[in-house]
Amino acid sequence: MSEAISWINGILWGPWMIYGILVVGLFFSILTKFAQVRLFKDMITLMFKGEKSAEGVSSFQALSIALSGRVGTGNIVGTASAIAFGGPGAVFWMWVTAFIGASTAYVESTLAQIYKENKNGQYRGGPAFYIEKGMGVRWFGIVFAVCAILAVAILMPGVQSNAISGAVTNAFNIPAWVTGAFLVILLGFIIIGGVKRIANAAQIIVPFMALAYILMAVIVIFMNISEVPDVFGLIFRSAFNLDATFGGMIGAAIAWGVKRAIYSNEAGQGTGPHPAAAAEVSHPAKQGLVQAASVYIDTLLVCSATALMILFMGTYNTNVMDADGELVAENIPGTDYTGFTQAAVNGAFPSFDGFGSGFIAIALFFFAFTTLMAYYYIAETNVAYIFRGRNEVVATWVLKFVILISAFYGTVRTSDLAWAFGDVGLGLMVWTNVIACLFLTKPAIAALRDYEAQKKAGKDPVFDPDKLGIKNADFWYEYRKKHPEKYGDK
Repeated sequence: MSEAISWINGILWGPWMIYGILVVGLFFSILTKFAQVRLFKDMITLMFKGEKSAEGVSSFQALSIALSGRVGTGNIVGTASAIAFGGPGAVFWMWVTAFIGASTAYVESTLAQIYKENKNGQYRGGPAFYIEKGMGVRWFGIVFAVCAILAVAILMPGVQSNAISGAVTNAFNIPAWVTGAFLVILLGFIIIGGVKRIANAAQIIVPFMALAYILMAVIVIFMNISEVPDVFGLIFRSAFNLDATFGGMIGAAIAWGVKRAIYSNEAGQGTGPHPAAAAEVSHPAKQGLVQAASVYIDTLLVCSATALMILFMGTYNTNVMDADGELVAENIPGTDYTGFTQAAVNGAFPSFDGFGSGFIAIALFFFAFTTLMAYYYIAETNVAYIFRGRNEVVATWVLKFVILISAFYGTVRTSDLAWAFGDVGLGLMVWTNVIACLFLTKPAIAALRDYEAQKKAGKDPVFDPDKLGIKNADFWYEYRKKHPEKYGDK
């Protein structure tokens, strides 16, 4: 099994994926004239301007659901594994991927808004929807939907729950099955309540957990403030093959930095567009820009918090051998990747025995738990795309049980296999979604130009697909009928 999964990952995550996703992000950055920089102020202010409705959620709630998916084990375990396989230089390439990936996040989330539907009283959208409506190819939409359900309901939940059980066992010596049972009960309560309950839980948990985690990193940095030049110098030297110790790892630094950044911030993966489509906004570009900001929050803040704590405290090993057959870096006793961050916080607070292990276990629980919530919402949206009527109701209930079983099983299986399965799921989604985004670049860029033109004219932008020559954006005709005052209609 392990060999087969490794072979599949070798295909999905070959050079075409690693370097291709960077090229795609750069391509979108150029087409948007680096909107992730030019419109940074809009990205922040729009988070708090969206409205709620009976059918949709606010921009902030949609952002919180998206961050639920983005901020997970990738921020702690994934960042630590990037350092282990790619050295400190991997952190720089995570930053690069986030910067240009923000434009990819804009494109996919704007497309989700353009082609979304009001289905059974809820806004639904995502890659499957914009593939069918924008490209006119339903079979390809079904391919993505099946890949997404397979990934987020079966393959990837194990990564999150496995990380939770490992951290909790390490910190509190609680058996994995006990953690799994508690996780399933809590997750079941939330997902049975549907998207509104998920949104309400996410908007409370996500900001709290992210701020607390970043604050801990800031404290660790200030406790070692004199090391700032050395640590950042190490990151940049390692990233460009200029460091004596890690210089030979530049290829691994790029590969693992990109791979783990994508896993963490999900730019191009196709997960972010699902909650983006649920937002109640007057113009698709608005939520596209908000979702671009979520990539910055995930990688430049939360992933950086993990990386800097580890590097400042020196609590990491590498999995790469030098010419003498020794590990390039072996700074702590053999441990899993969660242990890198736990050891860092333990080292920063030596007077409080086990504080770091407990803090990271709790942080990881919240990070991974909210990701499981987001996974369910994404899977449910794709079930709604494939099925209709009574079949949709039955399939949705089957989905609830499947994701709960997957989450429990993940708490007791091996970590390496869990990550391997997760990488397969992620790879399948990235390939299908990025291909679709490349074919649908024109409407996403047209929406951005329209948004900027209306802003320049002093208007609150509203979306008119006919004016832009965009077909099959049927939702927006109904939106205009409901809100004629926003369009100046009588």
